[in-house]
Amino acid sequence: MPEFFLAPFASATPISPIDVTVRLLIAAVLGSVVSWVYRRSRTEFITTFPATLVLLAILIAMVTQVIGDSVARAFSLVGALSIVRFRTVVRDTQDTAFVIFAVVVGMACGASDPRVAVLGILIVSVVAFIMKPRTTGRASSPMMFRLSVRMATGQDLNQSAGSILDAALSSRRLVAIETAKNGIALETSYVVQLRSGQDAGDLVRTLNRLDGVQHVAMTSLEAEEPPA
Repeated sequence: MPEFFLAPFASATPISPIDVTVRLLIAAVLGSVVSWVYRRSRTEFITTFPATLVLLAILIAMVTQVIGDSVARAFSLVGALSIVRFRTVVRDTQDTAFVIFAVVVGMACGASDPRVAVLGILIVSVVAFIMKPRTTGRASSPMMFRLSVRMATGQDLNQSAGSILDAALSSRRLVAIETAKNGIALETSYVVQLRSGQDAGDLVRTLNRLDGVQHVAMTSLEAEEPPA
């Protein structure tokens, strides 16, 4: 390429194309390791996030080589890249840590110091697996539901469906009673727990067939929890 074009990008120690390729390939491999650790140590994640970590490691390796030892070039790149922002909100602080993890690995590869990247991956991987959230306690806990039944004001829910509820539920706690349809109906809401072997759909269908029942809804309380 013309010398006047390459002059602004020249560094004290020019990097050969082979060295550039090797560093980027190392960044891709180690970035894939970071992505694998992320997938194995997280219980929930956005499906595109692991690939983002790999690409981020490669891009940071490229940026590190472009900057080199030039302070002016570093400030220029900061200004140019400041217009690029993540549009997806990082849902978890550990996801942020993995973003920084991929950035550091990419910088180490770009600076031709893969030892830091390898040792960092080993230590961070061990810590990430040790601190992986355990799901056994939550899985063993009983699932709670919100049961809402709307009946005509002249009907009594306990009298009409008390035996059905007692047979299907191991517990029920009244949380709300309110009028509906301009006062011609009464809606009762419970927090309930199904007995072992009982099905929520069967209970909803059974209640819906009762005389006077206008509407039945059964929602998992976990589904009502706001996202973190």
